[in-house]
Amino acid sequence: MTDLTWRPDSPDAAAEIRPLLRAVAAVDGRPEVAEGGPLPREFRGGEHLLATDGIELVGYAHLDTDGDSFGRQVAEVLVRPDARRRGVGSALVDAVIARAAEGTRFWAHGDHPGAARIAGSRGLSRVRELLTMRIDLTAAELPEPTWREGVRVRTFEPGRDEAAVVEVNKRAFDWHPEQGALTVADVEAAEAEPWFDPAGFFLAVAPDDALLGFHWTKVHPGGVGAKGREGGRIGEVYVVGVDPGAQGGGLGKALTLAGLAHLRSLGLGEVILYVESDNAPAVAVYSRLGFTRSAADVQYARAEAPSV
Repeated sequence: MTDLTWRPDSPDAAAEIRPLLRAVAAVDGRPEVAEGGPLPREFRGGEHLLATDGIELVGYAHLDTDGDSFGRQVAEVLVRPDARRRGVGSALVDAVIARAAEGTRFWAHGDHPGAARIAGSRGLSRVRELLTMRIDLTAAELPEPTWREGVRVRTFEPGRDEAAVVEVNKRAFDWHPEQGALTVADVEAAEAEPWFDPAGFFLAVAPDDALLGFHWTKVHPGGVGAKGREGGRIGEVYVVGVDPGAQGGGLGKALTLAGLAHLRSLGLGEVILYVESDNAPAVAVYSRLGFTRSAADVQYARAEAPSV
């Protein structure tokens, strides 16, 4: 018997949920959840659905009621590893479907076959695939970045560059469900995170210092929820954004190479990135640099009715 309870977002709810998230991360490698502080961004706000077996918390779903950049609600469903294959995930998905808006999307991290079975039995189809790609920096032969004439590269300066980065990001990712919604407050919140390092945040600027593009790198420290091998440190091509008016001429590639050189200088042997599977130009660029597909996250939803 699974008991389900909806809870509004609160510090008490976060404290109750955190041990389950960390138990999931210890087995699945995600989500990255610190022992203290706020929950990861994808679990903040919205509503929390807690599943218990009458005694212990065995499952959890988060419903983002604000939605993504296009207003679509998004759900995350997790089941404690030792409570899987008992119907907990199915019960959580059914409860979210009953409560959420039409067209709500469900994440299945790792493209787990169990998630595919639940989705199929409830009429949910694959609507999005987010690839994880990896590169072994110890073996990769990376060329030096080549910059177009007049472009200068410098690192991010907190208190100066937030608004410019957000504006370029908005134009570069106006099509993206999450990235296009980045705000100055989001950047400032990231600056307060332990992993933030402006020395790994590269800006390509024009002679008048106008921002043309950026590469924001990240280093995952390892431990619970670490994305690297055996929980070790791993680098990430966190965001590469190029203003549409500055695209062409290899600026995105040059920024990517600058960030990879920085991550290699830190002694990191492996770097990951996330890219939409249908973004063929980006996948092609990363593949030519030596990145290979290593995993996929899938969103499921009911097919939208065709417009008339």
